This record gives sequence, structure tokens and C-alpha cells, in this order.
Amino acid sequence: MIKNYLKFILLTTSFSHCQVGIGTTTPLESLHLAESNSTIRIESLNTTNNIKNNGIELTQVYADKDGELTLNPPVFTGAGSAGSPLNFIIDIPNFVPDNLSGFASPYHKLGRIITSNNTNESTEGFIYSVPFTTPQSCVVEIKHSISVILSGSDLAIPSKTYISDGKTRTLQTYFCFDIGNDGLSPAEKAIKYGFQGQFYASDTGGITGYPYLNSHGYASLPPGTHSIHFFAIISDPPSTFTSIGFGGSLDFLKIRVYN
Repeated sequence: MIKNYLKFILLTTSFSHCQVGIGTTTPLESLHLAESNSTIRIESLNTTNNIKNNGIELTQVYADKDGELTLNPPVFTGAGSAGSPLNFIIDIPNFVPDNLSGFASPYHKLGRIITSNNTNESTEGFIYSVPFTTPQSCVVEIKHSISVILSGSDLAIPSKTYISDGKTRTLQTYFCFDIGNDGLSPAEKAIKYGFQGQFYASDTGGITGYPYLNSHGYASLPPGTHSIHFFAIISDPPSTFTSIGFGGSLDFLKIRVYN
């Protein structure tokens, strides 16, 4: 009896350290599926046995502290934060109002007007701000596209003329974060994200319509309600007049929140 018991222990120990291969006689891991179309099916994670699997969308599978597979998301334990993992998008279409100045047609799609007059070679102006909320400490990815319209006369009068002096203008956009949405401080304004620029040189020909400035950037934010502030910089040669409307057409802003 004792002899048989010892034999059973030896056999069990031997099997517990072996490697199992499916489709191969020389497995390289504890479990090795060698077939090129190998799949694994776990009945406890299917729609019938797990309410977290809705049977429509693919469901994320996590490994817990013991290495067991589960559909329950782990608790996030990153720096200064707790809670489930984040990964969602705040989508704000046409985030800059088309008619901030309240003009009648045909000047009702100029967005935010910023002008560099004959005495300035560089002018900076505020475009728009958008509040949003992050439930916990996270990384945000900002992607945006802002339409622009250029004029050689002051759009704020309103008036609009094509630029035809043959000189080059530079237009740039960037954004800053107001942490806590309590007013953009000088320190917050000094941290600039997503710088993007374009050159505009007037000449005959071309087509009518809105060009776009596209940009993106990343930032780490604490939990709470914050706001993102967009700015523009216009640079033009001496003794030239440049008036630009930012956001008069179909702009977009996407904020991805994740940790």
C-alpha cells in the first residue's frame, strides 16, 4: 500500500512539471498550441455563463493576481489614483461657435475674429475654451481641427476682401489647460500644447473654402472639472493687414481620456 502511494506521488510530481503540447511533440512552454489556427475556448467567459459578455461586442479579458482569466477589470493603482481603468472619448463637434460676433449673413460664419493691423507683425488672441471632467488621475489626448478664413480687411466691421498683396502670412494655434476650471493662470498659460502652423501666400487662382489647422497633444491631469483653452498667433510682414476668423466652419474636438 505504501509502495503504491509513493509511486502515485512520483507520477504526480513528474506530470506537474511536464510541458503539454497540442499539435506538437516538442512543446516549448507549459502549454504549447502549435497549430497555425489554434484557438482557446473558456466556457465560463461565454455569453451564457458570464453577464459581462453581451454576445455582441468583443469583451476584454484580464488576468488577476493569481494569473486566472476574468472579465472583471482590475483596480487601477497608479500614482495618486484608484478606480477602474479609463478609456473613453469626449467628442465635441463644431466646438467653436460659427457666429461668435452675431453678424447677419453673409458674415455669420467667421468664428472668432483675430486681427493683425498695419502696426503689428505678430498678434496673439484667444479663440475658445471647452470644459470637461476627468473622474480620476489620467492622461488626456487632444485632437482638434479648426477652420480658418483670411481677409485683407477687418472681419469685425464686418467686411471681407481677398488678400492680394503677394506677401506671406503665418498662422498658428495651440492650447492650454485650466486645471480646476477656475481661470487660466499665467503659469498654466505658459504651458503650451499642440503647436501647429500654416503659411498663406496670396496669388491668383485657387478655390474658395475653409482651410484647416489640425493638431494634437497629450497631458496628465488630476481628477476634476478642467477646461482647455485655444489660442491663435498671426504673423505678417510690416505694414500689412491680416484679419482671420477661426472656427467658422465644421471644426471638431476629440478628448481621449485613459490611464
